[in-house]
Amino acid sequence: MQRMTKRGVEWLSAAAEEPSACRAVWREDPRLPYLLPTGRLFDVVVVPERVGLEVFDQLVRRQMPVGPVMTDHRAQQVGFFLNSNWRSSFADFVSGETDSPPDYKYLDHGSYVVVPGPLPLSGDRHEWLRAPARRPEANPRRPAALAVTLVAAAELVARIDHYGERYPTPASVASKVLEEAGPDAQ
Repeated sequence: MQRMTKRGVEWLSAAAEEPSACRAVWREDPRLPYLLPTGRLFDVVVVPERVGLEVFDQLVRRQMPVGPVMTDHRAQQVGFFLNSNWRSSFADFVSGETDSPPDYKYLDHGSYVVVPGPLPLSGDRHEWLRAPARRPEANPRRPAALAVTLVAAAELVARIDHYGERYPTPASVASKVLEEAGPDAQ
């Protein structure tokens, strides 16, 4: 869980239809989430939580460019912030990696997103995995890194799920290994 900086609050609240009202809500209770329009200052790519947490982990561990990232625990979703107007490029990056793209929603003009407050507590429904520290710089590598990592993480989670269906318990894995090794292995 992370907290927003003052510059992060200024940047994010500027997306609100009434920025001063947004900042007033957060001054009163910095834990409160707030509904913001997407498409003007930022777009958001929303993915299932299991995949999103893997994407976030891989981006951070591999020191790839990543902007603000939030999670909605109840909806089991993770949202990755991108600079505005990357929809078609992001879709091109994804389709360049796979013929069967993973599930995601791209929120831009005409959409809204509920963002965590500046100081959410651990366990709140809406939390920052990486809070905005300031206005993110436009970086064309960020949507590319997100797209490539999203495809890889979705494939990894699908393989893990398939493995779990095939071998539901550790004992079934051991049994299969012993069975394939033959009677001398036991």
